[in-house]
Amino acid sequence: MSLAIDRNTDLKKYNSWKIGGPADHFCLPQTIDEMIEAVEYAKDLRLPITILGSGSNVLIPDSGLKGLVICTKKFKGLETQKTKERFVITAMAGEPKFSLAKAFIKENLPPGIFLSGLPGDVGGGIVMNAGIAEQMTPREFHEMTDWVEVLRDGQIIRFEKSQLQWSYRHCLGWEPGIIVRAGFSWSLADIDKTIKDKAAMFAKTRKDRQPLEMPSCGSTFVNPPGNSAGRLIQDSGLKGYQIGDAQVSLKHANFLVNLGNAKASDFVALISHIQKTVKEKFNIELKTEVKFL
Repeated sequence: MSLAIDRNTDLKKYNSWKIGGPADHFCLPQTIDEMIEAVEYAKDLRLPITILGSGSNVLIPDSGLKGLVICTKKFKGLETQKTKERFVITAMAGEPKFSLAKAFIKENLPPGIFLSGLPGDVGGGIVMNAGIAEQMTPREFHEMTDWVEVLRDGQIIRFEKSQLQWSYRHCLGWEPGIIVRAGFSWSLADIDKTIKDKAAMFAKTRKDRQPLEMPSCGSTFVNPPGNSAGRLIQDSGLKGYQIGDAQVSLKHANFLVNLGNAKASDFVALISHIQKTVKEKFNIELKTEVKFL
């Protein structure tokens, strides 16, 4: 077996909250063949599999994760080409979203703007139909996605965009399996020479408004229809509220930050307290955007 499988791997350095216990079994596949090896390893030992991307939108428990954790941090690759009418990108699931941003910005195309403000990788972007609250086109993953390839039972299956069910922070229809690669494109008719400046300005605005210098998972809660989770939390008087070293950011209330030594249980308790408080004050149930593993 060419793929290295580690035991009792500390997962704190593999997620943006810097929390959580160890993985019983852990690997970092770089190719589809190695991904297949990883799945076979888990199958032979009857281990459950957890896919961990960039770890920018997950909560890993203090007890760690049982079974095999397949981390896609090294599962990278990006190719570009132009047809007569479109700029086309093929990217591996572990490729950072920012790589897509740079590719689109280089061609002066609109997707570069919203992508420049998103953490995480391509696979995670598809799973949650990642996007932004600001009004622009495009502002969600589904708008530029053409197809998604999934590893299932040792085979690569391609799903066209129309075969998937896209909604706010969700993409369904590709499961079960592991997303390994995806195709994206945008019309060359939309070339805009100001895209680079617009993307830089957008990224700066997000940096000014969000605690990007601190360990967080980005937006913790989904915005309720017609409302803002951050505003509801702020109006509940919870900005700066903390449990242990888990704190509601003073910069943006929908961001929960690790002040240094927070535990997963601190964030779980903080999330629960926020949901309870907002429910009591506004009768609105906040749903988490972060995924509990």
